[in-house]
Amino acid sequence: MSLLPLEALAWNYWWSWAPDGAAIFRDLDPELWQDCEHNPRQLLARISPYRRAEAASDPVYLQRVQRLAQSFDTYMKADRVSRDAITPEHPVAYFCAEFGIHNSLPLYSGGLGILAGDHLKSASDLNLPLVAVGLLYRYGYFRQRLRNDGWQEEHYGETHPNDLPLTLLNDADGKPLRIEVLIRERNVLAQVWRADVGRVTLYLLDTNMPENVETDRWVTGHLYGGDRETRIVQEMLLGIGGVRLLRQLGVQPHVFHLNEGHSAFLTLELAREVIQAERRSWTEAVDVVRRQCVFTTHTPVAAGNDEFDPALVMRVFSSSYLRELGLTEDAFLGLGRVDPNAKTERYGLTPLAIRMCRSTNGVSRKHGEVSRALWQKLFPGKAVADVPITYVTNGVHTPTWTSPLLRWVFEKYMGQDWDAKLLDQAAWNEAVAKISDEDLWFVHSSLKERLIAFVQSRAETTAMFDPAALTIGFARRVAGYKRWSLLLTDRQRLLRLMNNEERPVQFIFAGKAHPQDEGSKKVLQELAQWKYEPAVSRRAVFLEDYDQEIARQLVQSVDVWLNVPRRPQEASGTSGEKVAINGGLNLSILDGWWMEGYDGTNGFAIGNGNDGAGVAQIDAGDAESLYRVLEQEVVPLYYNREQGLPRQWIAKMRRAIQTLAPQFNSNRMVEEYARKIYP
Repeated sequence: MSLLPLEALAWNYWWSWAPDGAAIFRDLDPELWQDCEHNPRQLLARISPYRRAEAASDPVYLQRVQRLAQSFDTYMKADRVSRDAITPEHPVAYFCAEFGIHNSLPLYSGGLGILAGDHLKSASDLNLPLVAVGLLYRYGYFRQRLRNDGWQEEHYGETHPNDLPLTLLNDADGKPLRIEVLIRERNVLAQVWRADVGRVTLYLLDTNMPENVETDRWVTGHLYGGDRETRIVQEMLLGIGGVRLLRQLGVQPHVFHLNEGHSAFLTLELAREVIQAERRSWTEAVDVVRRQCVFTTHTPVAAGNDEFDPALVMRVFSSSYLRELGLTEDAFLGLGRVDPNAKTERYGLTPLAIRMCRSTNGVSRKHGEVSRALWQKLFPGKAVADVPITYVTNGVHTPTWTSPLLRWVFEKYMGQDWDAKLLDQAAWNEAVAKISDEDLWFVHSSLKERLIAFVQSRAETTAMFDPAALTIGFARRVAGYKRWSLLLTDRQRLLRLMNNEERPVQFIFAGKAHPQDEGSKKVLQELAQWKYEPAVSRRAVFLEDYDQEIARQLVQSVDVWLNVPRRPQEASGTSGEKVAINGGLNLSILDGWWMEGYDGTNGFAIGNGNDGAGVAQIDAGDAESLYRVLEQEVVPLYYNREQGLPRQWIAKMRRAIQTLAPQFNSNRMVEEYARKIYP
């Protein structure tokens, strides 16, 4: 036995969700693990010779390493599973602008990326043949600092691929593989990095190469950074370059999955291939392309969809590309317009994707309904109910987001294969019902102790946070429709709740505002300044630089997860699903996934769902509902104790796990895509 298996394990992100995977690396050197931001390759490169030798002489640790290596070997050797036409030779090709695989690979900004990462992990666990395509951003998404006055400042840390489990691909001659896309009348080259996510391969395009002019090296500079021109050229590289990459690798997908509109240009490249290779007309090519492509939209409002000035579109696309498509400029621009003949209309990637894909789906039942109304004009003559936009409700990757301590309880009551039983509702209900109140509360209380310690280490706060106090988490992107300021509508009423000596309530906040969203940054500043008030500071804290690690700590540990979007603008939302799997309770507006998940016994609902009133009236009503539910339902239930335990609260926790975990997990989601969308 030796430590050598750790070197191989560090090259596949499977370790990040495997039992004992993260702990194996952490236990080598906990302080260095934190300093490396949980990057096992950096850890192994920087660990001291003495600590390495010490671990190599510890028989208990060596046995752990051997067990993990054997589990990985068994996992990877499993026979590939074919699903009808989806085979290893013809996999799903999954395109997305961001991927949240792990916080050490900072290629995500929020929910879309985390969802994409969970999709890949579940495809791996289910052994569904799938390859993924994205971009390797040199500086990723911004890191956040708050000034003393609460104003958000952005800074960027460089991603060094050679420090990560990323492999630079070579061609058949052993030279670095290159793909080429004509952008702004220049040939832009991209090299290709490979990341292994269990059994799934993620390919990342990177233009940071000396062969490119300086401007083009920055195409993959920042995620969602720069101006509109940067955004559209990134999307050209992702869509057009991604297809060309798969062709060079000899991958022939059964289906191309466009996860959000950022990759919509791939449909144009597929059409160009058909037209050039088979001498088909544009109309004939579209029929071929549509049979190969499916589209998932994540945005419930028109303003949230990527749109570009027509002059910009024509500036970045070459005239030769249009000629190869056999399209005039007007016809080309019309593909991205709701009304193809409206020459003043901007060019949208969502209309392009809907037109060029055989199916479109939203990410919750309500979002499917909203999307049918939003895009009805693309289907002249059809009633809203008949618009062909369906839905697959998002889910989260259970092994990634379930706390290790709760895993231990699940294994105790359900066996080592507990996660394989997730989709069996009856078996799951029966097993969770057997978990004792004492075990469930011990796990939750232990995790809250950990969370409070984490808050103290991260926030450097003097707040007297109490592990026994009702703890509410509110962490998400700072955007207008998320209504961060709703909680502060009646500050005195809120302070009475927070500072009740017998039944205190404490809040943990985290979230980033887009660098160019001045309005949201002001809302964030208002919250940051509020928490400095003496009456607030001991009961509220803001954790800077929200990332996957902060999210993991919060969703595994809080008592309540607060979500107050303005209906119906929450497409799905998945953070609350992570909380539910860990036994936390959602306190949420009935929107997105919570409309499907809430049954009156497994959490709390805010508002009456009135979509017809004015914005001010809705906000006022929802704020009143929020305070009332906190005062009359949440707080009394939490502090009502029987033999020292909040047994009614624990019953609600158990009910949340039973009803929500089997339904709102990404295994169910990927199975549903495989059954309904991909065939």
